[in-house]
Amino acid sequence: MRYFLLLLFFGFVSFSFGQHQDKVDFVRADVYIEPVPLNKEIIGRVVYRFKVLQNVDSVFLDAKDMRFEKVEMNGKQVDFIATDKTISIRKKLKKDTSHELTIAYVAKPRQTVYFLGWGDKIEGNEQVWTQGQGKYTSHWLPSFDDMNEKVEFDLAIQANQTYEVIANGKLLSVSKGENGRPVWLFDMENPMSSYLLAFAIGHYSKQELSSSTGVPILNYFYPQDSARVEPTYRHTRRIFDFLEDEIGVSYPWQDYKQIPVRDFLYAGMENTGATIFSDGYVIDATAFVDKNYVNVNAHELAHQWFGNLVTEKDGSHHWLQEGFATYYAYLAEKEIFGDDHFYWKLFDTAKELREISEGGKGQALVDPKASSATFYEKGAWALVMLRELVGDKPFKKGVSDYLNTHRFKNVTIDDFLREMERASAVNLEGFRVKWLESSEFPWDEAKTYLMDKNEALSAFLGSGHELKDLEKELQAERPVQYKEALVDELAQEILDKDRFAPLFDHPQLKVRQKAIQLIDQISSIHKESAEKLLDDTSYITQELALFKLWSSFPESRKAYLDATKEVIGLPNKNVRLLWLFLAVATDGYEAENTRKYFAELTAYTSPEQGWEVRIGAFQYLREIGFIDEGLANLINATNHHSWQFKKYARGLIGQLLEDQEYKTRIEKLVGKLNQEETRYISTKLN
Repeated sequence: MRYFLLLLFFGFVSFSFGQHQDKVDFVRADVYIEPVPLNKEIIGRVVYRFKVLQNVDSVFLDAKDMRFEKVEMNGKQVDFIATDKTISIRKKLKKDTSHELTIAYVAKPRQTVYFLGWGDKIEGNEQVWTQGQGKYTSHWLPSFDDMNEKVEFDLAIQANQTYEVIANGKLLSVSKGENGRPVWLFDMENPMSSYLLAFAIGHYSKQELSSSTGVPILNYFYPQDSARVEPTYRHTRRIFDFLEDEIGVSYPWQDYKQIPVRDFLYAGMENTGATIFSDGYVIDATAFVDKNYVNVNAHELAHQWFGNLVTEKDGSHHWLQEGFATYYAYLAEKEIFGDDHFYWKLFDTAKELREISEGGKGQALVDPKASSATFYEKGAWALVMLRELVGDKPFKKGVSDYLNTHRFKNVTIDDFLREMERASAVNLEGFRVKWLESSEFPWDEAKTYLMDKNEALSAFLGSGHELKDLEKELQAERPVQYKEALVDELAQEILDKDRFAPLFDHPQLKVRQKAIQLIDQISSIHKESAEKLLDDTSYITQELALFKLWSSFPESRKAYLDATKEVIGLPNKNVRLLWLFLAVATDGYEAENTRKYFAELTAYTSPEQGWEVRIGAFQYLREIGFIDEGLANLINATNHHSWQFKKYARGLIGQLLEDQEYKTRIEKLVGKLNQEETRYISTKLN
């Protein structure tokens, strides 16, 4: 077997949410893997070193749907029992002994490892990447579905020489394997939970930076995106330096990498030393104002301390990860964008949390089943108020003591509060009850805090607002967030009395954007002002202006389409997709190209495109009609690995099946497609 040809032993960390073996301590793992993309398989070999803490008659690992080629204990074949979820090694082992477990296997992951672009028509589009998300690494590596098992990893990955391979740890070397293909060797020095183990393979170039403390920062990008490197990774070094200083504990890993991938399941994932994130954040300079990577960048980096250096014992302590990462990301944004950005962001989240709480859906931070809004936003607010209670200096000391005391270990909320009480000499029982255990959000306390900290918020929350003062308020020396909130509060009156002029002509982009967001039908009075927005420095503003001008002034449609013909927009191609839809829908516009534009719109539904692009294309085709190519791509999407996209596609296909003509066409298509593509739709047709 190929994986026998190369034995590369390196330190490995394993993690899991499932079964924790407190009688056995796995210390390190040397992992060798060879992805086989066309088969969607992983050929692997792992050597674990472990210590026996109490007499046992077996040990086990989580291993999903694997075929085991060889299992040895201390170099000798050993009996084992494999299920579709675990592998158990049957052997009596004595207390205070150490052992070496070797497992050679083949995995065909149903999730966690994603093979994209293999076999399509786009050269350089191939990717393999992982997303462990809590407990799923056991789909490609026999490991531990329990976060409390921390192991030191070293990882060796064999891949085709045309690709870049990125993984946890410091890259030691790239050497040739016996079959001539390179093997990438990565070294980890410290233990971690195995859900944080990750790798990515694809066509990448990289930007190399260094923090002020000398930590290497490697920012990866697709070779064709060299012009997008600066806006995408803007402020990265500043964020890194700020967090090291603010947290008061040195970055705990050897280097830091950031890797964009296509069709990622979330915004980003904080794998130890190697954040993988959605390439929907790979932007140009214009897009920075609409959708930038700064918050995600800071959030995932903060997790390198809160989640990776110290890891929650279980979901009841999830605040220690997501609340902390959210809070420190907000602090990093405050450092970059200023106080107003920080406090108005807190105001926005407080309003959201108040609405949830008053609607009877509030949740406690100690609830392991709490929502993201609770863990992230209420969690960040809890830290804001804790810092206000104990003071800046004791807060920072408590945080650093907590991290240093429990480094590379698992933690509870009690562990954190204990360190905070020691550092501050403040009894935190009242804080625990109000902010962690109560399902209510303390709106009055949050409001008082905001008004005390920010003059503009104090002015906004401390007085009423009237439409007659709109223009004066918009011209006043107030932060743009104040003006946005003012427009939101007076929105209905602005609509009723057509008071858009001071918004359309305002010097600040976000205020102009509010105007085009609010208005549905643009009157001739505002036509000239709205037309200027077609060239505004925001792709969201351009998209809204194009659609609303096109809808309001049919006689000028050609001019609007000509003016925006070359604009692509955000990574989801928001402006281009709208333009194609409108070009097809406009009578007489470049009639000789109508079929070409419709074909381009349909092509954006292809699996070769990112799922955010595909959703946009599907939405427009729902309005003007699908040809069979688009329907086939929609059927394909019903089995996509992204749950958001899959849910959308299944909902849309359900709507189409209610139309008898579409249903007949879909039934005919199913017979021409392969079984994997039609797995879901076949259940709806039977």
